[in-house]
Amino acid sequence: MNKEIIFAVDGMHCAACIEKVTKAMKGEAGVKVTLNPSRLMITGATELATLQQKIKKAGDRYGLRPRTAAEVRADSMPTASAMPAHDHAAMMAAAAEDNRTFLQIYYPLFLIVFAIAVVSLKSVGDWRDWILNFEAGFFLVFGFFKLLNLKGFAEAYATYDLLAKKIPAYGFLYPFLELALGFAFLFHYQLTSAFYAAIILMGFSSLGVLQAILKKQKIRCACLGTTLNLPMTSITLIEDLAMVVMAAVMLTTGMM
Repeated sequence: MNKEIIFAVDGMHCAACIEKVTKAMKGEAGVKVTLNPSRLMITGATELATLQQKIKKAGDRYGLRPRTAAEVRADSMPTASAMPAHDHAAMMAAAAEDNRTFLQIYYPLFLIVFAIAVVSLKSVGDWRDWILNFEAGFFLVFGFFKLLNLKGFAEAYATYDLLAKKIPAYGFLYPFLELALGFAFLFHYQLTSAFYAAIILMGFSSLGVLQAILKKQKIRCACLGTTLNLPMTSITLIEDLAMVVMAAVMLTTGMM
């Protein structure tokens, strides 16, 4: 029986990274990947140089190297190597969340939404004007946040969105769809079509969020890209469905 060999993996930061590195090692025997610490465990006899070439299929930012003496001592703790990759990542995510209160976790999100809500009060004739302004601000701000790290967002989004899982390119397209809606609402362009598009876009996105919540997955919410470390919870679902409801209200009340 081949002995298990452990290498350090550089460049990993989320569950999507685990999936990509694992997929890049397809064909190797006994592959296990953990996030914290970032390690690749393998039982095959493949040389390090060959594995280093394979990991590049996951992306140029990933690297494979022998562990330092300090890392070897740290990895002697049984929980790090004995626990399956997805269980270990989930445990670490849960532990990180336990150290923060609900308000500490979501304060940045609430602050951003509050700022959009306040700015939306400008040039308001009636409550429908406020909703239109809020929709414009929401899609523009959230879309631009995703562009700060487009690749990182696409990778995180692919961990739970139903379409991005099958077509990764959709994750790269999604922020631009949000921006297009934001500008349409801002300049009052084709509002009927924009409202329907918002319902479809956010409604479909909420399906992936709901599935992740029901499965109790410990993954990162990508609503504001990778800038903020927000866990996937019912807050994300409420956020998506609120935009659906607002767009539906605008359609039914004749705000075109």
